[in-house]
Amino acid sequence: MGEMTLVWRHLPRPLCLVTSTLRILEMRPFLSLGASWTSVTKLGLHTRPRMPPCDFTPEKYQSLGYNRVLEIHKEHLSPVATAFFQKPLLLHQGHMEWLFDTEGNRYLDFFSGIVTVSVGHCHPKVNAVAQKQLGRLWHTSAIFFHAPIHEYAEKLAALLPEPLKVIFLVNSGSEANDLAMLMARAHSNNIDIISLRGAFHGCSPYTLDLTNVGTYKMELPGGIGCQSTMCPDVFRGPWGGSHCRDSPVQTIRKCSCAPDCCQAKDQYIEQFKDTLTTSVTKSIAGFFAEPIQGVNGVVQYPKGFLKEAFELVRARGGVCVADEVQTGFGRLGSHFWGFQTHDVLPDIVTMAKGIGNGFPMAAVVTTPEIAKSLEKRLQHFSTFGGSPLACAVGSAVLEVIKEENLQENSQEVGTYMLLKFAKLQDEFEIVGDVRGKGLMIGIEMVQDKTSRQPLPREEVNQIHEDCKNMGLLVGKGGIFAQTFRIAPPMCITKLEADFAVEVFRSALTQHMERRAK
Repeated sequence: MGEMTLVWRHLPRPLCLVTSTLRILEMRPFLSLGASWTSVTKLGLHTRPRMPPCDFTPEKYQSLGYNRVLEIHKEHLSPVATAFFQKPLLLHQGHMEWLFDTEGNRYLDFFSGIVTVSVGHCHPKVNAVAQKQLGRLWHTSAIFFHAPIHEYAEKLAALLPEPLKVIFLVNSGSEANDLAMLMARAHSNNIDIISLRGAFHGCSPYTLDLTNVGTYKMELPGGIGCQSTMCPDVFRGPWGGSHCRDSPVQTIRKCSCAPDCCQAKDQYIEQFKDTLTTSVTKSIAGFFAEPIQGVNGVVQYPKGFLKEAFELVRARGGVCVADEVQTGFGRLGSHFWGFQTHDVLPDIVTMAKGIGNGFPMAAVVTTPEIAKSLEKRLQHFSTFGGSPLACAVGSAVLEVIKEENLQENSQEVGTYMLLKFAKLQDEFEIVGDVRGKGLMIGIEMVQDKTSRQPLPREEVNQIHEDCKNMGLLVGKGGIFAQTFRIAPPMCITKLEADFAVEVFRSALTQHMERRAK
């Protein structure tokens, strides 16, 4: 198995196109023999799950010492505490789904640099394309043309339904949502924009007013015209049942709904109508929504909610914006874009993160009509947006997603892993909810399933540390930082999914033993 993977990683590209899919398929017979690591639950608390093999050897680290890095960080970098773990990891190198620290430790990356590495760290094809473009032309700005930019625009437009065909290339998700806000207001000639509580649409001065997570709110006055509405969270919100979500896993809450109706959805729509009636003007600029909320802990809405909300917004003259920064590019498995899972057609789509596999790039895609409205109001310009290098990387990412069937892998491996994680709900009282779609999964931790009160932050942090100590890196999210976020590169295998589940089970077991003491 190790030799087969090694061949896939280093074959010339014509052969690699055939063998890349085999990398995933060939894992299955191996799994039927049983897991290759020792089960923690069978052989005792402190037996570490054995990591799956990796065919890559990192270079020897020869740079700053750890203490010197801490000194420089304290003196010269932002004092905002963003790093994970009591002793932050000093990473050295990455390869596909693996990360290596400066001490030579290997980690399975199940957070992808905050849902950003889509096709794998330093993917060989993306690397080769980037290196080739680096030797040809880095930068032009929009005052000159360069073929790779136009090639990329054509490829991206082909992946979106009509009439979403006009692309504005920018550098980050915040910049993309900034521009989308301008578009909505320019086109509608209105100012009020609605977003959901728990939403994260950026951390720029403009998008901070769309973002509704407490840690990103300031005491100082911000922009105007942004209103929040209730998040239709069927686990933590006031309404929810056992058939609400577009997911293989539903909440533990029960309901009496027939299969073709959802009382929770109806109640949340009433709240949305109340916002329209009481908090905004009669005509509005628009409504922003993530197809699945990311920073809020992979929160899914009831089926049909976005469709009805979009209709209500358009009746008020507003445009509907789908924020695909975390959900796009096949991560959800069943569809390439998250909005497609809700059976809606947005007026504007914003995208970033996975678009460049970690390279700083983003895009806003809209209709010719809305693009024309912006042109009449503003000569929009971005110095670095859509650079030759960014577009070459973006094209390579799209090609890899298609050639290596990564959307299909997200569906197959993601569903497999989601169902395995869901079994932990039966084993542990503190696992309140498991949810998600494809390779975007949330595990919400609670004090107990009856109250659904969030597990205290210090306990969540300890479980997080235990996972890291066993070689698994996961994210955190939620209003109370109570939810683990699982979003690995889309190239992962079922073997690696099994390892992740075993590590998480072991970390929970250790935590329950600490509690008992």
